[in-house]
Amino acid sequence: MNVFTRALVFVTSLLCSAAAVAVEVAAAAKPNVIVILADDQGYADLSTQGVKADVKTPHIDRLAREGVRLSAGYITAPQCSPSRAGLITGRYQQRFGFDTIPDCPLPLEEVTLAERLRAAGYVSGQVGKWHLDPNPLSTRWIKANMPGAKADRGRVAIPEEARRAYSPLAQGFDECFTGETTTYFATYDRDGRSLSKQGERITTRGAYRLEVQTDAAVAFIKRHHDQPFFLYLCYFGPHVPLEATKKYLDRFPGEMPERRRHALAMISAIDDGVGRITDALREHGVEENTLIAYTSDNGAPVQLHHEDRKPVNLVSADWDGSLNDPWVGEKGMLSDGGVRVPFVMRWKGVLPAGKVYIHPVSSLDLAATAVAAAGLAHDGRLDGVDLVPFLSGRKTGAPHEALFWRFWNQSAVRAGKWKYLKLGNGAEFLFDLESDQHEGRNVIAANTDTARQLARKLADWTAGLQPPGLPGQPLTRQENRWYEYYFGMPPQPEPKRATEK
Repeated sequence: MNVFTRALVFVTSLLCSAAAVAVEVAAAAKPNVIVILADDQGYADLSTQGVKADVKTPHIDRLAREGVRLSAGYITAPQCSPSRAGLITGRYQQRFGFDTIPDCPLPLEEVTLAERLRAAGYVSGQVGKWHLDPNPLSTRWIKANMPGAKADRGRVAIPEEARRAYSPLAQGFDECFTGETTTYFATYDRDGRSLSKQGERITTRGAYRLEVQTDAAVAFIKRHHDQPFFLYLCYFGPHVPLEATKKYLDRFPGEMPERRRHALAMISAIDDGVGRITDALREHGVEENTLIAYTSDNGAPVQLHHEDRKPVNLVSADWDGSLNDPWVGEKGMLSDGGVRVPFVMRWKGVLPAGKVYIHPVSSLDLAATAVAAAGLAHDGRLDGVDLVPFLSGRKTGAPHEALFWRFWNQSAVRAGKWKYLKLGNGAEFLFDLESDQHEGRNVIAANTDTARQLARKLADWTAGLQPPGLPGQPLTRQENRWYEYYFGMPPQPEPKRATEK
């Protein structure tokens, strides 16, 4: 071999080695993605928000100190299933006809974040509440898929095989530990041992549900820390039925409503879980390369008066003990109390530490951000925005020109400081969200041009939905109660029941 040939072999070897290193670096640069979703947790209930002194969330507060607290973070619906459909697809759920819980299941043709990240070599796992499969309220799906099904007390039992057909495993997730209290559909156990790849039923009776869900999340990290992963952890708390162990209740002594005590205890258990998850990331050496987002699926249900009904473990539509302060309204409403939620993101070395970001952002942005972080091309079907350039300061201005909502007989748009809210009965509201009154004062009479512009923007958005258009039906009894109580709307006629003529 002559000198020239030896030199060529040497240079070729160097180039090959460099290419291999580049591939390894590129692979290592793909961050793990963890989305942690609480259930019915109101805006006030992170201590880092600085709203309430009784809440204790040191581990989530640490995420905020080491990352960004997004003070105007919004979810896409004031109810769990539609908001989860929007988050996991990165698209306004109304685009595919998913306005409310009865619109379950999530259509299989919709592309989830798990399916998108799979194309980038990620392994994905879902833990906890899913709530995107068929349920007894899924009247449209039941009519199409279970003709002749008989209802028992107004509800139709959904066969197990039908639920499995819409489980996380059918929506792009490789693994799951799906469930809410004591029964789970899982591909691995709490210790990280593999079960059937198709999933199997396991029970966790005697264990505390929030600790079980943390166990499953930590086990997933243990199983997959050596490859890019996406973990979607959906805690079933502080949603009713309220449940907490002495360990957590003892952290909140003194006089207070028992529902408040239980909510604080449950949020504290979730916060402990966040601490265990960050410990696991650190233990496996992947904390620096993990993007973590924490938020809630909607605001808290307070039932107007924060009534401390007993027993606290009722499975009913009661106050769950959480609070939406300082915002007006609650779960089910398109006022900020229903859709403005806790929102924290941390990605060490990429996002700034200790920043408070005040521009409006959406849960839709989580999918777009994760897709960009994974190195995938942006898909124009996504309604969200990659937040990293905005949070890091590389881009200025607000990520969104406007955010939109449609739910039940309500619709709304927020653009900058203005929020326009329209009800199916024709009532209109305009709020200046930068004013001290926030949603406590309707300023539409003094700003008719602004209201008219936002009304057109909202109408244009709803024209592209399924079904298209603004809500035009009378308010439900519950909506009437809310808008009479919170906004002083004159009492409305009760809507006729289906059996009335």
